[in-house]
Amino acid sequence: MTIWVALILGVVQGLTEFLPVSSSGHLTLLNKIFGIEENTLILAILLHLATLFAVIFVLRKEVWEIVKRPFSKMAINLYIATIPTVIIVLLTKGLLEDSFTSAKLLPYCFLFTAVLLFITYLIGEKNKSKKTFIKTNEFKNNRRTPIIMGIAQGVAVLPGISRSGSTICAGLLAGEERETVAKFSFLMSIPIILASMLWEIISGDLSSISSPSMIAPILVSFISAFLIGIVSIKLMLKIVEKAKYYWFSIYLIGVSILSFFVV
Repeated sequence: MTIWVALILGVVQGLTEFLPVSSSGHLTLLNKIFGIEENTLILAILLHLATLFAVIFVLRKEVWEIVKRPFSKMAINLYIATIPTVIIVLLTKGLLEDSFTSAKLLPYCFLFTAVLLFITYLIGEKNKSKKTFIKTNEFKNNRRTPIIMGIAQGVAVLPGISRSGSTICAGLLAGEERETVAKFSFLMSIPIILASMLWEIISGDLSSISSPSMIAPILVSFISAFLIGIVSIKLMLKIVEKAKYYWFSIYLIGVSILSFFVV
């Protein structure tokens, strides 16, 4: 992998991880375009680790509050949301690995995300006159909403289905406030990425990405994903407040059509 390809992968990961367009789907598509075949899942997890650091940096107050108070409502909701995600990932691990290499489902998953975002936008427009935008850090339904968002995150392990898009849409459709859902969606990524990293360290083959020739590209992609991720989180928080998801639906339809020709 060249430095320029690594830079492109890092920028795309940082930008698309938090925008509702599926970072894993874009990475899988770029892997096909650039002919990257080996350890694509491990590379995706490393890039997700970079954006995890971006989450911790931007939401450091919320993260520190969870660390200080591990049995607070926010922390317990995070644990609850993680359980269905882990169960779904373990049950579909074979499908997940195949989806990163073959990418057969990629166009359909992009299309699924586009439809989900558009439906959420329509429902949001319908209910706009009934409610105002309220800033709060607590859910109205402290048990149901984390479970629903956790299931959405589990489904979104497939490349092309946006993790942030699915979890945010799930939270909004559950009747929660926009900023609360967005922040919780970003926090939800922390335990899952850490668990994925641990799993790959134990069971994966890290030799190809730990070779001397890969050190510089990995660093470039990691740093670029981290820096762009910080900008992307702040941008997404503003987008969620405006709730203009249909633009992403239009974009994802175009990417879905492109994917049919690439994969």
